[in-house]
Order: sequence, then C-alpha cells, then structure tokens
Amino acid sequence: MSLRTDMANDRRRQLAYRARLLTEEDWFSTVAVCAIAVNAILLGVETYAGFADRWEFQLKLLEHLLLGVFTLEILMRAAAHADRPADFFRNPWNIFDMVVVLSAFLPFLSENTTVLRLLRLARVIRTARFLPQLRIIVTAIGKSIPGAVSFLLVGTLLLYLYAMLGWASFATADPEHYGSLGRAALTLFVLMTLDGLGDAVNAGLQISPWSVLYYASYVLLSSFLLVNLLIGVVINSLEQARVLDEERKAPAAPDPEAAQELRDRIAAARACLEDLEGLLVQVPAQPEKAGTTP
Repeated sequence: MSLRTDMANDRRRQLAYRARLLTEEDWFSTVAVCAIAVNAILLGVETYAGFADRWEFQLKLLEHLLLGVFTLEILMRAAAHADRPADFFRNPWNIFDMVVVLSAFLPFLSENTTVLRLLRLARVIRTARFLPQLRIIVTAIGKSIPGAVSFLLVGTLLLYLYAMLGWASFATADPEHYGSLGRAALTLFVLMTLDGLGDAVNAGLQISPWSVLYYASYVLLSSFLLVNLLIGVVINSLEQARVLDEERKAPAAPDPEAAQELRDRIAAARACLEDLEGLLVQVPAQPEKAGTTP
C-alpha cells in the first residue's frame, strides 16, 4: 500500500513539474493574452447587428475555440499544482479564472445571453493576471475597498451634517438649493468638486456674511481633508498590493511533509548502506591465485 502511495505521489510530482514548466513559458502567457484580446474584439464586433447576423456561425465557432483555449489554460494551471492542490486555491486569481471559465459550461448560465456576455466580459479583466503593473493596481483596488467604505461613511456623515445646517440657515432665502434635505445634500455634493463654489459663496453673502465660514469649513473638510485621506488609503493599498505581489513571486518555502519524507528516504538508504557494509565485513576475503608461468 505504501509503495502504491509513493508511486502515485511521484506521478503527481512529475505532472506538476511538467505543467509548471509549461505555464512558466513566455509563449504560454502570450497565447493567453492574445486569446483575451480576441475575446474582447469579438464582444465589440457582436454589437453590430448586421455584421453579427452575417457571420453568426463563424463568430460562434470562434467563441467555442476561445472557450477551449481558456479551459485548457486553467486546467494546465491546476495541473501545475497537482502535488499541492491547496496552493492553487490560495491564489485569488486562480479562483477568479476558474469561476469565469467554468461558469460558461453551466446550462442555466450558458442559455442566458446577457449573463453569458457578462461572463465573457469578465474574461477581459483576466488581462491583469499577465500584466504585473495592472495586476498590482487591480489588487490595490480590492484592498482599498474597506478603507473606501469607511471614507464613504465619514463623507456621508459630513454631508448630512452640513446639509441639515444649510437647510436650517438658507432654506427660506434660497429654497431652490436648500429647500429640503435632499436639495441641500445635492448642492453640497456638487460643491465637493468645487464646481460653482464662487456663485454659491456670492449667493450666501447676500443672505448672511457668516455663510463664508460655512462654505470655507465645508470645502476645507470635504474637498481637501477627505480627498487627501482617500488618496492616502489608495496609496497604502497600492503599497500593500506591491508587497503581496513580490511575496508571491518569491520562491515558495519547501513543503514540511515533502521535506520530512525526503529525510526518511535518505535515512532508510543510509541504513541499507550500513547493513551492506556489515555484510561485507563478514564475507571472508578470497585468496589471490598465484600466477602460473608457461
């Protein structure tokens, strides 16, 4: 039983080694990127109804060929982790690729044209896998989501407070912009981009000179402080994504189980050699035959 297990493990290692050599070749990534580019062009071409109706069979055939290429690619990447299958699922890109590609084979999804086109559109995002800088940016966007959510909550609170204050102060004199909470929030949201700030300040000065303090504090908090905080969150996420990408490129640490198995094999081979040496000592030396002269 142990011999069969060792043979199966050896076959998996050989398969993973050969598949890994194949997936690490430059032409493998080039073919995948070209397939993604053709898939994107194909999606754009299908938006022209006349062309799509005229070349419907050829376009369908090309779509099936691309699906075959993507399926073969993900199978080869999975085979590269045949010795350690868990490592395949530790990479989020592998999970994303597998979901996008294999979803096309589900009957209830493949029959829905809209969903199928969205899945084909998702394949374009896979370009980030083969372009290091784009991959870092996409990873940074994902890592910045928690910080962006916190920024959104703080911004919403700030907008609500100033909208209520603006409604209480300017609702009677300027009902067009501050007549309700919604109008006030919309006005302040536009002012967050500094668009129309001069007109808003001039209109506020006609109501009360204290409006300058209102607009100045709001612009300082919303357009400068919060925006800079968001930029800081993005930069921090970008640095984390770069470090994570470098860690993935670094050589993986040896598997403890595989290393222990190798030590056991070396110890067993050493014990066999010692047994052979002991047997050689017990074998009597053969006397040399004297040479005969003619």
